[in-house]
Amino acid sequence: MPRFTYTATKEGKTIHGTSEAGSKEALVSSLRKQNIVPLVVRLEKSGGGLLKGLKFKKKVKVKDLAVFTRQLSTMVSAGVPLNRSLHTLEDQTKSAYFKKVIVGVAKDVEGGTSLADAFKKYPSVFSDVYVNMVRAGEAGGILDEILKRLSLQIERDASMRKKIRGAMAYPVVILTVTVVSFFGIMIFIIPKLGAIIKDLGGEGASLPIYTQIMLNISSFLQKNAIPIIVGTFVVVFLVRRYIKTPKGRYKFDGLLLRTPVIKGVIMKVAIARFARTFASLMSSGVSVLEALEVTGGAIGNKVIEKELQDAAKEVKNGKQLSEPLSKSKHFPAIVAQMLSVGEESGQIDTILVRVADFYEEEVEVTIDSMASIIEPIMIIVLGALVGVIAASVMGPIANLSKNVENG
Repeated sequence: MPRFTYTATKEGKTIHGTSEAGSKEALVSSLRKQNIVPLVVRLEKSGGGLLKGLKFKKKVKVKDLAVFTRQLSTMVSAGVPLNRSLHTLEDQTKSAYFKKVIVGVAKDVEGGTSLADAFKKYPSVFSDVYVNMVRAGEAGGILDEILKRLSLQIERDASMRKKIRGAMAYPVVILTVTVVSFFGIMIFIIPKLGAIIKDLGGEGASLPIYTQIMLNISSFLQKNAIPIIVGTFVVVFLVRRYIKTPKGRYKFDGLLLRTPVIKGVIMKVAIARFARTFASLMSSGVSVLEALEVTGGAIGNKVIEKELQDAAKEVKNGKQLSEPLSKSKHFPAIVAQMLSVGEESGQIDTILVRVADFYEEEVEVTIDSMASIIEPIMIIVLGALVGVIAASVMGPIANLSKNVENG
């Protein structure tokens, strides 16, 4: 978000400050609501040199956001005025950036802006789901209850992400060690051992085919190490950049949904997020169409988001949501059936919460099973790689040593 510096007057005194806003006009409007008369407003220039153009996205820890949301819910429920609650929580957070965000939100609220609109100015901190639920809470007079639900949802989502990252940490470490070890051995150790083999056997010595292949690979990597490393980084950069485009992201997400094993985890995570987010929005009084739009963006998969957008079109034409979801390629039939029961009984939010709980448990079980299988597989692969290299090198050396002794 653009950052502005300004000079203004308040109660006859000249003040200077900086603030983030969507535009110059938005900042001027916000200042005037606070009885501040802006004199000069300038866009803050970014740094130059090698860092020019680079953007460092500031984030707030999920734990900090969850604690803030829960504490704000408690204070609002106790009848503490919103402005006072925000200023109190401003002193509670240890994050310097989050403190600035809360200060900005408090100023906007004091100027007459709704809490949801104040949150909306900081999309890197408060998601669309967060903003829409707060907006619904303000409209229905149940802000404290909505904030409590939000804190629970944030904690559950963070717990699921932590579980996935924890399960993937060990395989990633083993894979990294394997790749680094392979390149290190092939580039620095194998050439020296190859020289020893040639010294022992002479130029005309006959080597096993697997040993010769290993020496050829080592020679190729040694001569082309820099181009390979640079090429790898360039390819990774271009692929990541392509994935960030709408078309690239859609194709990448589609590929993940076709990848064996991985697709099962992604689908269960997506369904759990859909069910919990949609249930929270519906219970907050958000309309079905708006809830579908917000939920689609919160799932994290463009292919499934497209399905929900198509479902929203059918809902707009008068159909129940369970009908298009029953034809979905990615939503299991049980989800559509339970949603249908919820539509008939008027308890969509309650039933979808149960669906979310079920699939979150399924994700945990699947991840634990995958971790228990992946870990020994990675160890076997690493051991096999070391064994092949050892056999390729030590076998010929042992044979040549025997020949030298017999000679």
